[in-house]
Amino acid sequence: MTKGQYQEAVDWLFVQAPNYQTDGLKAYKPGLDNITKLCSFFGNPQEKIQCIHIGGTNGKGSTSNMLASVLQEAGYKVGLYNSPHLIDFTERIKVNGKNCSKEFVYHFIQKLKSIPEDILPSFFEFTTIMAFEYFYQQKVDFAIIEVGLGGRLDSTNIIKPLVAAITNVQLDHQNILGDTIEEIASEKAGIIKAHIPIISGDENETVKNIIHQTAGKENAPFIDATIIHSDLNSDLKGNYQKKNIRVVLALIEELKKINITVSEENIEMGLLHVRQNTGFIGRWFEFSKDPLTICDTGHNQAGLEYVFSQLNCIDKHKHVILGFVNDKKIDEVMALLPENSEFYFAKPSISRGRHPEDYENLLQDAKISYTIFDSVQEAYLSAKEQCTKEEMIFIGGSNFVVGEFLEKNLEISE
Repeated sequence: MTKGQYQEAVDWLFVQAPNYQTDGLKAYKPGLDNITKLCSFFGNPQEKIQCIHIGGTNGKGSTSNMLASVLQEAGYKVGLYNSPHLIDFTERIKVNGKNCSKEFVYHFIQKLKSIPEDILPSFFEFTTIMAFEYFYQQKVDFAIIEVGLGGRLDSTNIIKPLVAAITNVQLDHQNILGDTIEEIASEKAGIIKAHIPIISGDENETVKNIIHQTAGKENAPFIDATIIHSDLNSDLKGNYQKKNIRVVLALIEELKKINITVSEENIEMGLLHVRQNTGFIGRWFEFSKDPLTICDTGHNQAGLEYVFSQLNCIDKHKHVILGFVNDKKIDEVMALLPENSEFYFAKPSISRGRHPEDYENLLQDAKISYTIFDSVQEAYLSAKEQCTKEEMIFIGGSNFVVGEFLEKNLEISE
């Protein structure tokens, strides 16, 4: 298999199956019919692996990577399924921090070409069955599966996990999941299954009650992670990680109850070596120190609120690069923008990317100092030129903005 053949195969996958990340609502196929048929076609690999299910609006990626790191420190072979990828497709499927082999992706896509015509999977369904099969072939001890979107109708919900968690519930993807926190919480709670422990990480009593009530109907043990007190830290920076750590600790306690051995040292070291153990980047990621340059993939109102709040705590003038996709409620973001900042708005280079000229009226109303760019890289180069050693750069607003920036600059930096 050549590099060109691999790229052709991945391109085929994107063309055959609409991808929600790039194509939006038209790519979303709710329900488990397709994934059930797909898994059956491949011999139901998801039934042959031990899974842990992680749902929620924000924090799914950080929580699942922290947990993977801890389990790796305990000597287990751990599969990790996250989305979206920042740079390369293989980031979505990892075993002990290593991206799945391009060889596997190429050959599996050849098999996908022979599936029955009546299945018509989405991009996410294709990648979900690919992850299940890879983890089965790799004989992982545990597969940590991150929910794609929502929960109840998400294709990952075909699994029967050892334990599940809902990190939190915030307003996001309202066009699919519902307009209220209550509606979205009910969708997220759809991953709760009979007799399988569910960890809740949300401090909102309304959310907590919905998860608790759903757990009660399923006779599923309910664990409130918000009552856990811990001084443990992680190499994943960002004040919001304290909340994710509580969820990880609750998950580990449940795993211990079924005789999975994890020591206190495994937990401490696992939390401190997440990037090293899993290759996870993009959450309050320090790209450089001179000038201080930080990326964060927080992209909905709650995520940006956390990130901008932390930015406000840094006593430096900021050069803030932001970009958004079409379904983003820009007016909500305008109300959160960090202080003491110069703004650079750019269009992410995907079909869903929104050009800042489309929402320039909101930028004018916000009475901020800003410049508009056609690409993230142009915005970054301009910010870098303007930024002094005493100032800093921040890049965010979307997974795609961060991914695009890292793809262009990470290799140069390293």
